[in-house]
Amino acid sequence: MNDNELALVLAGPILRRIERKQVTIWFATSQAVSISLKLYPEQQSAIELTQTQLADSLCSIVAGEKLYYHLLDIKLPRTLPLETWIGYDLKLYLAQQTQALSWQDWAPDLVYPPRKLPGFKVPQQINRLFHGSCRKPHFASADGLVMADRYLAEHPHAQWPSLLMMSGDQIYADDVATPMLVAIHQLIEQLAIAEESFTAAQIQNSQQLHQQQAHYMARQQLLPVEQQQGGVAKALFGGVKKPIFTSDSAQNHLISLAEVLAMYLLVWSPSVWKNIDLTPPEALKPEQLAHYQQQREVITRFAAGLTQVQRILAHLPSAMMFDDHDITDDWNLSAAWEQSAYSHAFSKRIIGNALCGYLLCQAWGNNPQQFSANMLNDLQAALQQPGSEAHLSLIDQLLSFADWHYQWKTQPPLIVLDTRTHRWRSERKLSAPSGLMDWQALTDLQQQLLGLDAVIMVSPAPIFGVKLIEAIQRLFTWLGKPLLVDAENWMAHPGSANALLNLFRHPNTPRHFVILSGDVHYSFAYRIELRGQNAGPDIWQITSSGIKNQFPSRLLDWLDRANRWLYSPGSPLNWFTKRRRMKIIPHRPEQAARGERLLNASGIGLVSLNADGSPSTVTQLVDKGRSIAFELEEQAAHWE
Repeated sequence: MNDNELALVLAGPILRRIERKQVTIWFATSQAVSISLKLYPEQQSAIELTQTQLADSLCSIVAGEKLYYHLLDIKLPRTLPLETWIGYDLKLYLAQQTQALSWQDWAPDLVYPPRKLPGFKVPQQINRLFHGSCRKPHFASADGLVMADRYLAEHPHAQWPSLLMMSGDQIYADDVATPMLVAIHQLIEQLAIAEESFTAAQIQNSQQLHQQQAHYMARQQLLPVEQQQGGVAKALFGGVKKPIFTSDSAQNHLISLAEVLAMYLLVWSPSVWKNIDLTPPEALKPEQLAHYQQQREVITRFAAGLTQVQRILAHLPSAMMFDDHDITDDWNLSAAWEQSAYSHAFSKRIIGNALCGYLLCQAWGNNPQQFSANMLNDLQAALQQPGSEAHLSLIDQLLSFADWHYQWKTQPPLIVLDTRTHRWRSERKLSAPSGLMDWQALTDLQQQLLGLDAVIMVSPAPIFGVKLIEAIQRLFTWLGKPLLVDAENWMAHPGSANALLNLFRHPNTPRHFVILSGDVHYSFAYRIELRGQNAGPDIWQITSSGIKNQFPSRLLDWLDRANRWLYSPGSPLNWFTKRRRMKIIPHRPEQAARGERLLNASGIGLVSLNADGSPSTVTQLVDKGRSIAFELEEQAAHWE
C-alpha cells in the first residue's frame, strides 16, 4: 500500500450488542466491502458464515467517495456458549477480488497476545463492567480507554469486564482543539465527503468552511447569538450577547456533517492519523500559535494511544449514550434554549448534524432494531446530498425521534436512559432548567422496572449529586442564568425529581439499583437508603468522569469540603433538599484526606457486582497503572 493511500479499515471493528444468538459489529472502511465471519467458541466447533449468508445481515451506508459505514447485525444459527472465549475472524473482500483480508492485513496489533484472533465472551451474569464518560482529546491527561486496554492485557479473559458503558461525551463537538480541527479538515479531503450547502449563515457551503475560511479559534463569529438581555441580568452580567452555542470553548465548534463524521474516526482509530500533518495554519496570531503548539503535543500523545483504544473496542461489547457535548453544551437545558436553537435554521442544522453523527457512529449499534429501514434510507439520502431537502427532513425526524433510550437483556438488565430529548419543560418560566425526563418517560421507565430483582440503570447525569453544587446551580437559576453553571440536574425540576424519587418507593421496584453516571468530571460512590422504610431498595449511585477530563482541582477540593460541612448529618440545610427523606452515605476514596469524598482523576470506572446485583467493589483506574478503590464498608452516614 502506498504511504499516502487511505487505510482500508478507517475505524473498528467495534463490538456492540452481543447476545447468545446475536452479534453486532460496527466498522468503517475506505472502500466498499463484503464480509465473511467465523466464530470459534473454545472446545466447540466453529460457526462459519459466508459472504452470501451475511449479505442480508450487513447494512452499509456510503458517506463519501472513500467513506463507508457498516453494521453487521446477525442472528446466529446456533446459540453461543456462556462464559467462554469466542474468537472471531472477520474477513473483508473488495469488489472484484476473491482474496480475503483478515485482521493481520488492516490492524496488525488488534489481538491480545498470545491469542491468534480477537474475541469476546457472552456473560451469564454481569460481574464486572467498565464505565465512564467525558473523553476530551486535548485535555492534558492520560486516556481512560488506554487504561482499560492495559487492564485487559494484564488479566485473563475470565476476569474481564462484561461490557464497556460510555455514558456521554464520547466526542466534544463544541470544544475542539485547533490541531484536531486541522486534522478533521485534512481527513475530510482525503475521504472526499460531499460538499454541504448552508442557509441563514455567513458561509454558503462546507468548502468555504473547511478550506477557504476555516475560522480557526474564531468560529464563535459564525454561530448565531441570542438577543441582548436587559434589566437585572444586564446589570449583573454586563448584558453581553451570548451564543446559542453556550460552550466557553466554542471557538472551533463543529459545524458541518463532514466535520462530525471525521471527528468520530479520529477519536477511535489510529489508521486515519497516518497521513495527517499538524503543521499550524498560517493565519494564527502569535498567542494562538503558542496555544496551538501546546495542544498539538497533547493531541499527538492522544493519537499514539489509539491502537490500544481500537483493541479494547474490538473485544468488549460497548454500550453508548449521548450527553450534551456529543451535540453541544447545554443541549436542551431549558425551553428557552430550545426555542432559540431550533428557531434558527443554522443552529438547527449544526445540532442536527451532530445528531446524525451520533446515529451513525453510536446509536445504530446500541439496538439496531430501533432504526427502521426507512430511517436508514433517509440517512443515506442526506449523506449523498448534505444541505438538501432530504438532509433537512432527516434532521426534523431525528429531533423528534423518541427511542434513543434502550435496554440490553443482560443479568442484571442494563437500562440506558435518554436524559436529553424527553425533557420536562418548566411550567413556571421558559428559562428555568427542564427536568431530565418528562412524566411519560418516567412512567414508561417504571413499567420497565416492575418485577426486576436488580437493575443497572445508566443516567448520564448523576441522580444523586453533590448538594452544594446543586444549591449553587439553584442560585444562578433564580438569578435567571442557569446556562452559566450548567444548571441541569435531576433535582432542578420539581416534577421530574419527585416522580423519580417516588419510583424508588414503588413496592415492586427492584431490590438492587446500581446507577451509573458521568458528566461532572469527577468520580464518587454513594449508597442511598429510604428513610422510614425498613426494607427499601438497595440503591447505589456510582459516577465515573471523566475518561479524559477533570474538574478544576482547587475548586473541587473547596466544594467537596464545604459540602461536607454545610450538609453534615445534623445540618438543617438537609431539610431544604428534595432528598430529605433519603439517607446518603458517601464513600471515601482510598488514601483520601479527611472529609474528601470526591475523586478528581481522569480514568475509567471498574465496578464488580455480587450475585444479587449489588456492588462488591468500586474502583477508578487512573494513570500509571494505579487503581483507587472506594471504601464501601464505610459507615459514615449523611442525611438528606
